Amino acid sequence: MSSKMLGLVAGIIFLVIAVGHLLRLILKFQIVLGSHPLPLWLSWVGLLVAGFLAYAGLRLSRTPPQKQ
Repeated sequence: MSSKMLGLVAGIIFLVIAVGHLLRLILKFQIVLGSHPLPLWLSWVGLLVAGFLAYAGLRLSRTPPQKQ
């Protein structure tokens, strides 16, 4: 698998995760693990991290091929 394809696949996966965090923040959806509810601020962190990784992956997929 080429680095462009890997960047594209990873970028799309992280973009979907970032959109999920954004939807959780907009809809104020509660997530409970066991008996502990997860605070909404965790989705802010997840949105920032997944958003950056999506940006980096998609940017990697758009770089021109390097000369050897």
